[in-house]
Amino acid sequence: MDAITNTELRLPLLHRGKVRDVYSFGDSILLVATDRVSAFDVVFNEGVPHKGEVLNMLSAFWFNKTKDIIDNHMLTLEMPEGLPPYLNGRGMIVKKATPMKIEVIVRGYLTGSGLKDYQKTGKVCGIELPPGLKNGSRLPEPIFTPSTKAEKGHDINITLNEANKIVGAEAASYIRDKAIELYRFGHSHLWEKGFVLADTKFEFGVFNEEIILIDECMTPDSSRYWDRAEYEKGNLVSSDKQYLRDYLETLDWGKSPPPPALPKEVVQELSRRYLDAYSRITGHKLI
Repeated sequence: MDAITNTELRLPLLHRGKVRDVYSFGDSILLVATDRVSAFDVVFNEGVPHKGEVLNMLSAFWFNKTKDIIDNHMLTLEMPEGLPPYLNGRGMIVKKATPMKIEVIVRGYLTGSGLKDYQKTGKVCGIELPPGLKNGSRLPEPIFTPSTKAEKGHDINITLNEANKIVGAEAASYIRDKAIELYRFGHSHLWEKGFVLADTKFEFGVFNEEIILIDECMTPDSSRYWDRAEYEKGNLVSSDKQYLRDYLETLDWGKSPPPPALPKEVVQELSRRYLDAYSRITGHKLI
């Protein structure tokens, strides 16, 4: 299932993101996780089977597990009568929160854009790190690395001081503390399930004057999961969207639209990895 049309739902479409469609639903919002997949800010033509269900149900799993750390926007996964049955598993009714104007990445290991910054400056988002680290190195402590929210193009990593200017020092400090607490909780759970949570992205919003967790939570789209057994052997084996990024790096493609066609076997393997991550993390099979 790629996308649901506005006509099918008969609800006002507020926003169509790379993966999620956002509908007005009375005083609340209906989030629909589709099977669309994006990489390097480009949405591909092929859908990944069951990806939307994994993102939606795994977010719900984490929202339930972490609600004692911070409240979140989830109201229910139960779809009211009158909505199409294919929303079951893909739809989530949430509070109508006002998103905050920064995104948050918590990094427990050095990789990705953080590694690139470190190799240039010895720092990540202004945070100085020990010398001699390499791709996959565990950091002494998880670090809070905010970024801008770009409407178009790439988000830009910023320092805590810059985040203070955008959302205010008190809010930024609260978000930092909660994001690191969420990461530590997720890392501990995933470690027991055979994964390493290298880093993960969070988004926060304001509802009834309270800062809450919104969007998605510790999914294979918003996180880097590495297989723990392979990591302990010195190998970084991903169970997330990094598999797709790694494949795309082998192509002669400029990382801008139009996207290249994805081979069937790449789509199937990505789907398998998402489903495997879901079952290992939650203890339940989706299909």
